[in-house]
Amino acid sequence: MLIRISLIVAIVAALAAGTLNIFQVRDKITTLISQRDDEHTHRVAAETDRDNTKKELAKTKDVLTQTQQELTDTKTQRDKAVAEADVQIKRASDLSDKLAKKTQEFNDSQIQLAAYTVTGLTPDQVMSLSKTLKNTQTALDVAKEENIVLQRTVGRLNNQLAGFIGTNYVVKLRANLKGKIIAVDPKWDFVVLNIGEDQGVLEDGEMLVSRDGKLVAKVIVRSIQKGHSIANVVPGWRLGDMVEGDEVTPAHPAS
Repeated sequence: MLIRISLIVAIVAALAAGTLNIFQVRDKITTLISQRDDEHTHRVAAETDRDNTKKELAKTKDVLTQTQQELTDTKTQRDKAVAEADVQIKRASDLSDKLAKKTQEFNDSQIQLAAYTVTGLTPDQVMSLSKTLKNTQTALDVAKEENIVLQRTVGRLNNQLAGFIGTNYVVKLRANLKGKIIAVDPKWDFVVLNIGEDQGVLEDGEMLVSRDGKLVAKVIVRSIQKGHSIANVVPGWRLGDMVEGDEVTPAHPAS
């Protein structure tokens, strides 16, 4: 009997313990379900926030791209406007210069017209006088050239005459005549000068050769061409070797 009672007590205790475990398990299950639901809710919220953030980021990126494009377009328009402004400024400057030139020409024309008016001459008479003046100027220029040639001829003839009559005539050259040696022939003892008949060189004219202000030699002109001449070293007057670039000046300059 006692054993039976013990078994019954044990069974009741086991049932009580099982019932308690069931309640405890159910509470844990309920807690886990609640935690799961909370985590799901948080995850959904997080994913929603993430999706919203991605959308905002994409939108911001689009706005940034559009802003950069607008900035590029604005810079291009600005550069174009600056270039156009430079062109207009240059054009305005050119027009201003042309206007000033035309104004000066107009003023000059007015002055000339006033001068013509004072003379009382007709336009045909003025043109005729202008043509005559131009022809006279041309003739004067020709006469000047002929006079220069004549003077050279007279100088050359005077030198020849002096040689014929055996006098100690000294050929004088222009005081401001200057030249340089462009070639040297030490074997035949002559030099070539870069000055000739056009510059006023005369035959038998003596010239001093110098370098850095120091006398090197004295030469005498023996042959003359239009733009150069040939001179020999005067005996006893070689003080050093002559080289290209040495300067030559008249030994007997005309006063």
